[in-house]
Amino acid sequence: MRSRLSVRVMSAMLTVMLLAGCGSLVATPIKKILDNPRDYSGKSVRVTGEVTETFSLFVIKYFTVKDGTGEITVVTTKLLPQKGSKITVKGTVHEAFSLGDKQLIVIVEPAETRSA
Repeated sequence: MRSRLSVRVMSAMLTVMLLAGCGSLVATPIKKILDNPRDYSGKSVRVTGEVTETFSLFVIKYFTVKDGTGEITVVTTKLLPQKGSKITVKGTVHEAFSLGDKQLIVIVEPAETRSA
């Protein structure tokens, strides 16, 4: 009986550790990031959604992703995705600027990660 309990406890602990390690594989709702920017600042996240806007001017490139819960800007150095395309982006959350009660939260995408 005691042996079974130990196996169950060990299995539960292993499951929790695996799920915690896979957190970066699951998309974070954009609303969660925008509602709690301090919790996500400097942390790596993955978002999935539709590209609604793109912008490129010399070395400044960004696009906007909308997932049904919100919209967020993604700063990139890679080729811009097509407007309307479905995309998954992994990057680090940053506060681009803050002016009074307004702030712009962005995801900065590293050069090597993106999937369509």
